[in-house]
Formats: sequence, C-alpha cells, structure tokens
Amino acid sequence: MDRPKSRLIWLRNPNVVRLLRGLAAGSIPLTHDGLHQETPWRTVVHLRDLLMDSGVLPRVDRQLLLYQRWLAERLATVEDPEHRRLLQHFATWHQMRRLRSKAEKGPLGRSQTNQTKQEISQAGAFLARLADRGRTIEHCQQADLDAWHTEKRATRRPAQTFLRWCMKTGRMPRLALPPQVVSQDQTPLHQHHRLAVLRRVLNDDSLPLRARVAAALVLLYAQPVTRIVRLTANDVIDDGTTVTVRLGDPPSPLPQPVADLMRAYVQSCQHQPYASSRSSQWLFPGRQPGQPMNPVSLQVHLREIGVPPQRGRTAAIRQLVLQAPAPVIAKALGYHDKTATRLVTEAGGTWSRYAPGDHSQ
Repeated sequence: MDRPKSRLIWLRNPNVVRLLRGLAAGSIPLTHDGLHQETPWRTVVHLRDLLMDSGVLPRVDRQLLLYQRWLAERLATVEDPEHRRLLQHFATWHQMRRLRSKAEKGPLGRSQTNQTKQEISQAGAFLARLADRGRTIEHCQQADLDAWHTEKRATRRPAQTFLRWCMKTGRMPRLALPPQVVSQDQTPLHQHHRLAVLRRVLNDDSLPLRARVAAALVLLYAQPVTRIVRLTANDVIDDGTTVTVRLGDPPSPLPQPVADLMRAYVQSCQHQPYASSRSSQWLFPGRQPGQPMNPVSLQVHLREIGVPPQRGRTAAIRQLVLQAPAPVIAKALGYHDKTATRLVTEAGGTWSRYAPGDHSQ
C-alpha cells in the first residue's frame, strides 16, 4: 500500500468512523442512494470510490454522481419555484440523458460536467434577468436575448443550450441566437520542432516514463489528453512482435522505439500498489480508487517535460492528414470525419475528394 500513514489517518477521521459504523450496523444502506444522503460529501465520495473499486458497490460513473449532488444543491438555492421546476426538467430530460449516454461509452471527464454546471448556472441567471425585465420564458422576445448576450458574451454562451432546448420543446418562442465564434487553435508546432521534441522524449531516460508514453501518443498519433487518460490496459495489444494501441479501428501499430517504451511502461504498471485493484484497468490510473488520471494533471506532466499538448496534437494531426485520406485517419485515430476533413483544408491537403469505403473491388 502506498502512503500507509495517510490511509491510517483517514480511517481515524470521525466522519469516516461514523460512516463505516453506520454501514456495518445497517443504519446507512449499503447502496448509492443510501450514501447519497450522507455528509460531508468529499468523505462520502472517497468512501464510495473505495467500495466501487473493491466490488462492494456496482460501478457508477463518479463524475455523474458528483454532478447529481451539485445539481440538488444548486436547485435548492433557486427561489422562484417555476424557475426551479424548469431547470429541473432541463437537467433531467436533456443533460442527464446526454451524460448517461456518454458515461455508457466511457468515464466522464471533469470538463464535461463542468460545462453542464455552467449551462445550469447561466440558464438560472438568464431566467432571473428575464424576470427583472418583467417577462417569463414563454413571453421572451428577441430584444431580451440580444441584451443578454451584449455583456460578457463568452460567459453567457453556455445558456444557449438551455435556450435551444426551450425553443425545441415549445417553452419559448423561436428566436435567433448569436452565432458561435470559433476560436482559432494555437499555432501548431513546426514539423521540425515536433520531431525534435519527439526525438528528445524518446531518448531521454531521465524523464518520467508515464509522461514519455503520453507525449508519444500526442506527438505521433494526435491524441488529446482527455482520450489518453481513458485508455485501458486492454487497449494495448502485444503479440510479442508488434505492439498496437486501440485508438480507433483498426488498432494503430507503434514503431520502435515507442513500442519498447510502451512495453516498459505497461510492465511498470503491473508492479504498482493498485495493480491488484480495479484501478489497474486504466493505462494512466489516477489517485482516486478506480478512476483514471485527471487530464489536467497529465497536461501538467507533459508541459513539465517540454511538450505543449494542444500545439503538439494540432501539428501531428495536420501532418497525418497530408499523408493519408482524412476518413482513413479519422477512423484509425478516433476522430470525427468532419473534424479530419476540416483539418485537411486548414493544412492545404489534397484528399478532400477522397470517397471512403472499400476500394479493393
């Protein structure tokens, strides 16, 4: 066990003792709903993670549970009952359905639930502003929307998800929303710079092995850190001769020396303290039981070794779409076809008329 002293200190925490005694005595049901009613929430969340990691509780997405708790607390602060009811309906029938659908495909990231929180917060602020103007959502006018977006436009943009939902479900008139301004990516690394950074990462044994493997996935295969942290040990396939990683379909082969680097990293993970728990399923396990590494933390590790994640990924994908048709790259690396096609245009590629499909006949 890593950090045994801190674990013992945690077990002596009065709240932990109370929760464990309640679970043992049966006064606290050993269910997600039972724990959902308990406080303090940070202690409850960590205990629930441990129970899920050990198989005592069925696995439920951690970020989804945290969002449900946040939502209940946030709605309790809304004074207007009609506003509270409308926000509850929006969260239940739009947000939760979307989050559950994504959670079925893989663990939710913190950025996804943060965006969802912003949608609720800004939707509540819009309803309050509308009430100050003497109107309800049913009688909202174009001037109300224009006034809302005049100030702090970037901050208030998350409310547009709520507004579109209201229009679609007939809760407000169909009005025009301001177009979304797509911000340009940071200037990608020059091709020579990208290869120089990659060469240094692969050859410098003094750098942390985990960061080197992640850097290779960014600089070679244009993987975002949010997707890297969701890779599992089963996504790395080693038949003794070739090492492939399941980024899309088919799995992508790793060239030397990246293949040996991945082998060494996978082997090192098998000797970690969490190797016998469910946390071992993650290729980049986090500090919380059963959870992958926080993508923000991985970004920090990459920057510490001189790898800019966003610029490196952009440079890699723009180079790749110049070497093969965008649909092929998209399928192999897990990108959307439209994203890959847009990148071809930005990079000045010539594959824009390539028709995907079976060309062997």
